[in-house]
Amino acid sequence: MIINSNEKILLTGSNGMVGNAIQKILKKQINDESISKNNLFCPKRNELDLLDFEAVKSWFSLNKPNTIIIAAAKVGGILANSTKPYDFIFENLKIETNLIEASRLFGVKRILFLGSSCIYPKSSKQPIKEEYLLQSALEETNQWYALAKISGIKLCESLNLQYGVETISLMPCNLYGIGDNYNPKTSHVIPALINKFYTAKENNNKKVVCWGTGNPLREFLFVDDLAKACIFLLNNWETNFSNSPLDKDYKKNYWINVGSGVEISIKDLAEKIAKITGYIGDIVWDKTMPDGTPRKVLDISKIRTLGWEPETNLDDGLEIAIKDFEDNFYKK
Repeated sequence: MIINSNEKILLTGSNGMVGNAIQKILKKQINDESISKNNLFCPKRNELDLLDFEAVKSWFSLNKPNTIIIAAAKVGGILANSTKPYDFIFENLKIETNLIEASRLFGVKRILFLGSSCIYPKSSKQPIKEEYLLQSALEETNQWYALAKISGIKLCESLNLQYGVETISLMPCNLYGIGDNYNPKTSHVIPALINKFYTAKENNNKKVVCWGTGNPLREFLFVDDLAKACIFLLNNWETNFSNSPLDKDYKKNYWINVGSGVEISIKDLAEKIAKITGYIGDIVWDKTMPDGTPRKVLDISKIRTLGWEPETNLDDGLEIAIKDFEDNFYKK
């Protein structure tokens, strides 16, 4: 089912980094007249409280979307997940269940749900294939968020199996880019490092302290590439398409990995960000702090078979993200 001018699209989380990137692409399609301006809904939090099921039902009853993109979520890095586990599992479950149940009640035809690579077990073989989900225990520091996302994936799958609603779930690797969260208490690794090194450079600090050993390997994807993947899959993948990839047992896939296919150690990433920001002091690794999963790179062969490829390499993406931080977030 290709996005068209008759489709009424609800995009949740449009204020966030991912949602905003998706919104930019959809608005470009409005300018190209492939979708109607009046059929794209991007309600802000004060316009639609996703934690309030009655408010969500009322909104669906009034606006009657037939496609929804669930980019809204409570997100954060290791510190945020470790200190507020209840908030991460409870709020994300509420957002997902409210939107998915309202979709069932009001006849939504298609759901695109955004998950995370943290759904996969800590000890997964590398690169991580979609079928590794639920094979063993999760990484402890973000299990609360991961459990909520796994529940969202399975809610979407069960909705398809029982009610025939077309569902697509995307599992992106670590994301970064324009509009990221740079709060040191809640940010992920790239925005946290950008904030640390840029601030240290501006203040002529002699050293920057980073968490862990720097040894873990991570894969990063520029957020605009994920946004393009979302629209690409809405236009090119349904679970019943003849060209849709199957799992190892030749069963339908209900979730699909999206990544860059390239991994880098946190130590090398920190040195790369230090160089781009112009920081020339020492980098000190606090080995009393957790590393998280030792290695995490996704197998993206399934989305590649459909014709999608990432476009932005890490160096170019970091240049853009650091400029965005400098222009819009750094407080002098």
